[in-house]
Amino acid sequence: MSSLTAVLPGHLGFFHNERADAALAYGPQRQAILSVNKAKKALETISSWPNYQATDLYSLTAMAEEANIDKIYYKDESTRFGLKSFKALGGAYAVTRFLQQHLGSLYGEEPTMAQLLSGQYKDQLKDVVVSCATDGNHGRSVAWGSQMFGCQCIIYIHRDVSAGRQQAMEAYAAKVIRITGNYDESVRQAAADAAQYGRVIISDTSYEGYTEVPANVALGYTVMLAELVEQLEGEIPTHVFIQAGVGGLAAAVCGYFWDLWAEQRPRFIVVEPEAANCLQESAKAGELKVVEGDLETVMAGLACGEVSHIAWHVLDQGADDFITVSENSVAPCMQALEQHTPSIEAGESAVAGLAACLIAGQHPQWRDDLGLNKQSRVLVLGTEGATDPELYQQLVFGA
Repeated sequence: MSSLTAVLPGHLGFFHNERADAALAYGPQRQAILSVNKAKKALETISSWPNYQATDLYSLTAMAEEANIDKIYYKDESTRFGLKSFKALGGAYAVTRFLQQHLGSLYGEEPTMAQLLSGQYKDQLKDVVVSCATDGNHGRSVAWGSQMFGCQCIIYIHRDVSAGRQQAMEAYAAKVIRITGNYDESVRQAAADAAQYGRVIISDTSYEGYTEVPANVALGYTVMLAELVEQLEGEIPTHVFIQAGVGGLAAAVCGYFWDLWAEQRPRFIVVEPEAANCLQESAKAGELKVVEGDLETVMAGLACGEVSHIAWHVLDQGADDFITVSENSVAPCMQALEQHTPSIEAGESAVAGLAACLIAGQHPQWRDDLGLNKQSRVLVLGTEGATDPELYQQLVFGA
């Protein structure tokens, strides 16, 4: 790969969060939701699942040179449990915790992971129905977890979710219902139907009165972060560029590193599509804001207009900067990663953080605004592979 930054469209929408400047401590209220200590249970659980293995961490040397920084670390989630996304960790873990708690309420003691995996509770779980709304990857994880443990699954998708993503969920025996509205409307429909039919919502977004399950989803994501810390072998990044939809992953990453590294934590930059920047708009306002409209973006997994409440509880003071990237920065990054040695498969929602880093690295003002220099060590998370194979072929190969 060469001259990537020369073809990357040079557009960023930038907002610095002054509330983060004074927020040095990761306090008890945040630790109650997400902490390194609470994350240990998720690692113990998920590492016991069949076919678990840590995903690769790459150093993108050529890209770092072009961005005139020291290092770019890229955590590649394209191989996670065969689901091609970090979300395999979150939804399935939340399903696990709900089923353990459900069986515990019936029998007075929660089953172990080994007991749950053995199938001995198959009859007790066959009529339990879990449900969620999704852009694709979260629903696929919930469906996979449901199939793994033997409960039923109903998934809601919005009008713009591709047929390929729908089929990927149906492959895990989920019933998929498509609505005519956008993502946030699918969330509301799933919740309304769950209340009517006695289903259990396993959502990655939280709202008033609904926080425990999304917190478990976020804790599932921290398995990826525990792997990262080990793979970095004591090195602490100076910057993290992390793409965001409702903010669940961004909050998990921010909170985990904040709790772990305290005042040494990296500068934390949240990246969103221009048309779906609910976190940036909330940061500007200093309170939760909804982005209305179609939320149209090629980065389908980031097409969210409403911030998760528990995510905002962390990011309101934990995120240093909020950036938007233009749509035409996506394909060049996907193509460059495919040409990397070894080849890295990155879906359209995986590269927003990388694109923001590379674009900022080429502009003196943005370098200064973000504190980027020749000593900077940047971490980005490649959150998915080709979860929509047809779109991947189109964007990477023009097929």
